[in-house]
Amino acid sequence: MFDWMVWTLPTAVFFICVVLLLTGMTVWELRSPTILRKGFLPMKTTRGDRLFIGLLIAAYINLGFLGLGEQFMDWFSLQEEPSVWISFVLSMGVLVFVMRKG
Repeated sequence: MFDWMVWTLPTAVFFICVVLLLTGMTVWELRSPTILRKGFLPMKTTRGDRLFIGLLIAAYINLGFLGLGEQFMDWFSLQEEPSVWISFVLSMGVLVFVMRKG
């Protein structure tokens, strides 16, 4: 069924994290309804809004990292492309930052 996609460990971990985030946010919303809040984002947002924005940013960071992997080899004189775990950690850090301060 999933033969069309190359399921590597980082890909699986990323999607598992997304599912856990969505599940956790659903439970959190049911227990404690959210209120609009103004952070550094240019509009008032709810937790769900910030999660959506953070997930979009995380996806773009990972896609950009994959697309620029060969360039990173040239720019930093690396022997092989850098690990995708770097982009995963960076994207999850940005997601946490958007959720807390956005």
